[in-house]
Formats: sequence, C-alpha cells, structure tokens
Amino acid sequence: MTDVQPRIAEVTERLIERSRPTRTAYLERIAKAAQEGPNRTTLSCGNLAHGFAACSPHDKEALAGDRLANIGIITSYNDMLSAHQPFEQFPNLIKQAAHQAGGVAQVAGGVPAMCDGVTQGQPGMELSLFSRDVIAMAAAVGLSHNMFDAAVFLGVCDKIIPGLLIASLTFGHLPAVFVPAGPMPTGLPNGEKSRIRQLYAEGKVGRAELLDAESKSYHGPGTCTFYGTANSNQMLMEIMGLHLPGASFVNPNTPLRDALTRAATERALAITALGNDYTPAGEVIDERAIVNGVVGLHATGGSTNHTMHLVAMAAAAGIKLTWDDISDLSDAVPLLARIYPNGLADVNHFEAAGGMGYLISQLLDGGLVHEDVRTIWGTGLNGYRNEPKLTEQGGVTWVPVAEKSHDENVLRPVTNPFQSDGGLKMLTGNLGRSVIKISAVKPEHRLIEAPALVFHDQNDVLQAFKDGKLNRNVIVVVRFQGPRANGMPELHKLTPTLGVLQERGLKVALVTDGRMSGASGKVPAAIHVTPEANCGGIIGKIRDGDMMRLDADAGTLELLVAVDELDQRALVEADLSANDFGMGREMFATFRAVAGTADTGASSLYGVA
Repeated sequence: MTDVQPRIAEVTERLIERSRPTRTAYLERIAKAAQEGPNRTTLSCGNLAHGFAACSPHDKEALAGDRLANIGIITSYNDMLSAHQPFEQFPNLIKQAAHQAGGVAQVAGGVPAMCDGVTQGQPGMELSLFSRDVIAMAAAVGLSHNMFDAAVFLGVCDKIIPGLLIASLTFGHLPAVFVPAGPMPTGLPNGEKSRIRQLYAEGKVGRAELLDAESKSYHGPGTCTFYGTANSNQMLMEIMGLHLPGASFVNPNTPLRDALTRAATERALAITALGNDYTPAGEVIDERAIVNGVVGLHATGGSTNHTMHLVAMAAAAGIKLTWDDISDLSDAVPLLARIYPNGLADVNHFEAAGGMGYLISQLLDGGLVHEDVRTIWGTGLNGYRNEPKLTEQGGVTWVPVAEKSHDENVLRPVTNPFQSDGGLKMLTGNLGRSVIKISAVKPEHRLIEAPALVFHDQNDVLQAFKDGKLNRNVIVVVRFQGPRANGMPELHKLTPTLGVLQERGLKVALVTDGRMSGASGKVPAAIHVTPEANCGGIIGKIRDGDMMRLDADAGTLELLVAVDELDQRALVEADLSANDFGMGREMFATFRAVAGTADTGASSLYGVA
C-alpha cells in the first residue's frame, strides 16, 4: 500500500479485511471467466455467423478467428437527454478508430438513459433509482453474446454510469473503458438560475420567466454544468482509473473530445487478453480504487446519491463498502473544490482552474489517495497528473498539469482547502442513519432545532408553503419516500421552496427517507433515512409538533421525544396504492418489493441486500 495518511490506510485495511471472502470469490470467478473466453472459435458456426452477419467482409474475416480484438460498445444514446445526445456519432468514430488500430468494434447493446431533470417532481421519477439496475441488466444482455475482448461504455448521467459499472464488474474479466461526452458550454450562471427558481416559488415571476432562465441554463448538447450526480460520475470514473487522464470535462463536439474517443478505443484494444497488457475491469476496481473514489467525492463536495451508488458498485466487485467507511473518510479529507451548488462556478470553470489532473495531483501529494492502483492507462494514479492536448495532426498528447491552481476560488491546493473535512457526513440518532451534504450549507444553518411538520407527498409540502403553513421555524419531514415505498424519488423540487424560507431568516431543514438531487445544497437535508417508514423505521412515528434536532457538524439527528412515549406510539401506515400504477410503475413492483436499504445500496440486484 502506498504512503497514505493513517486514516486513509485504516479505512482501506478494514475494507480489505471485511471484503476478503466475497472479494476472493469474485476474483476467482472472473479468473475462470478469463480462462474460458472470450474465444470466438469455440462458438458454433451458427452462433458465430449470427454474431457477425451484418458486419463488413473485412470484419467477418477478422471475427472468424481470435487474432484480432473485438470491442463491444454499450451505448446509452438518446437525443432527448442532452448529456447523451453527443453519443449518436460515437459508435462510428469508435469503429473507425478500431479499424485503424487493427481491431473491430460492434455495438453490443443499448441501455435506457432517463433524465432526472425531466422527471423531477413527476411520477416517472419513481423509476429513476431502479433504472440503475435495469441499465446494469440491459448491459449484461448485450455482453452475454460472448463475442467481445473488451467493452467500451458510453454513459454520463445519474443512474447510467453506476448501472454500467455494475455491469462491467459483473463481466469483470473484460477490460472496460468508460467514454464520456463532456459538459455543455457554460450558459446562464447556476446562481442566477437558482435565484429565478426561488422568485417563481414566491410567485414573484411567472412561468415564462422561469422557462427562459431554465432554457438558458440547459441550452445545448452535453452534461448539465452544475456538480450533481452526472458530473460526480465523471470524477469517479477518472479517479478510479476507468477514463483516460483528463477525459472527464472536455466539451462535446470538439476536436479534442473526438481525439479522446479515438484514443480510448486504441487503449481498449491495447489492454485485452490478446496482448501483453491485459487489464480486466475487476482488477482495476479494487478496495484501493473504491477508497480513491470516496476521497474524490469528499474533496469535491460530490453528490449524495453516491452514498448508495458507490456501495452498490463496490458490491458488484465483491467489496463491502459501508457508510461508516464513507463517514470516516469524510473526516480525513479536506474540501478542495467549490462547484455549484457548493459555490458559484460550474464544471467548465473547474476544468479551466486545473480540473481532474490538478485535483488528483493535490490528493496524491497530500497522501489522501492510493497511487499503487491499476488503471486502464497502464500506470498507477500518477499517470493522471497529466492533461490532454490536441496535436497539430488531430491526435492527442498528454502534458503535466500546472503546479498551481488557475483559480483558487474554484480549486485549491491541499495546503489551503475550503474546509478541513469533506462535503458529506453521516448522521446517527434515534431515527436510525441518514446522510447530509454540508459542503454548500453555511455554518450558521448546520444546527436546527425546531418542531416537525410531517408529509407523505412532496406536493403537499408545496401546497402548505402556498397556504402559509411553513412560515415558521420548521423541520419538514417527508416520509414513505424510500426504496420499498415508491422507489425513492429525488425531492429536489422542494429545494427552491425551502430556500425561500431560509432566506426569510427562518430555521428550516428537511428530513426524509427519500433522496435529494445531487444539485441540492444550501438547505440542511437529512436524507436516505434508514430504516425507511415503509419498513418500520422510527421516522414513521414522528408527529406534527414533535421537536427535532439536526446537528450536521456533530453528525446527529434526533427526535426529541421521551423513549417511553416513543415506544408506546404506533407506526403510521400510508396508502401507497397511488404509486403502484402509471408511467410504468406497475412494472417495477418487484424492484420495490426486494430493494435493499439505502445504506446497502438500495439495489434489487445481488450482493447488496
């Protein structure tokens, strides 16, 4: 193990020890899979003929044997989702690059990609979390044809990357290269967009003004530029060694973006079992890589959704990550970046300030991440101290990143962090366990003691605000929003409303067994409360007027009700039948019935229940 700080080493060692039985079994499985294939010559002639029937004569000849590597492309393209629209042209670009490098590429399959921005506050949001598992299964179907020597995954957004990584680790004997599309150029500043949203919530501007602001923020192809789950995904793929160095935040439809996609294809061909640099995905993602991912999440103030996704992704590789690990790492990792909603800058500003190369360099210099990991780049993490540059010939080369941040308002050295600990904290208390993102919460708002007002539907919260019932110090409790209740939708729709109350000088917080968007920030929100209300959690015993205390700095969330009284209270039951049908929700009943708890990844798949 590299020379990392004692707390980082301690968490890593216990993660290795806790995971030893499941990790060992996992590595044995992928080693066996590597020995058995892919070997196209073992397929029957009928199998193989079906596999390359639509290919060119050149590719048919190549695929008839095992001499040339074949890349399976898993794409999440659709042209409704701005972040994924650029992927329309990527398969052809990858196929051309593969041919030029002496290989072949086929589209192995497509996976769904839903936009949480479109479904926010809508019934479709109740499919969002479980779409991660659907994506993993869809990718598995594509790769199950056993025609491929490596896989290239085209994905960006919230549940897509976690689902794709779960699939890649399930096929962990295959090398996996993740290829992003990049963020859209900067539009209306995120702070201005937030201001207009709050004015709309107060009734001071109309729908036309709100739509104009939203359209100027989300204005073209590419990922939304705030630092939510989608951009946290890209950070994770790079710091865990599945991207090319510096690939995460290059804008789409640019010569450098296309050059990086070609280079990613070449790298995928170079690391198959047919060559001398075989790099299976299941060996890239080990306990050290997972710790590096968590450290990166804390250092950048990343999305709360990853307190579930990282647990589920790690489990797919036989690694048993816990919320305690995440919490302890938060105490040891300083916040080095301020990107909206943790600041005013967007991801394009972060990239211009030094981007991932500078961030990784600082974390390495501070002994906060493991250098001795495997990466698709063929180096340890030191190889990611570099950033890509376009050559005169249209290729890409890598140069060392600058030694100093270009803007310390956005990205700082480890010796001068924005705060001494990370952006996420775990909360404990008599309600169970929960998560809070504190990187965007001002210190004066981190301690809230106020009476509870309880809701079972986020729309009822908005109505209560309109009726003037929230114009006081209050902890808003929204329950029956967990995985087993209704699929655990995000409640980001509440953010502008609660923000209005906070700016009126009121003490306000949110407590829920649901989720908040990775873009949520300044209002303290204890989310992912587990056990959830639908599974007998104490959150189901809260009554209107009960005093509650949320102390983000101390890491506690308490219902201030005497133990004897609480024991005598019955759990509230809710009629959830309205969540069972419409917008496809009826087809997800099995997912809701078997979903794991938030702290085990909220997954319906293996290894996390």
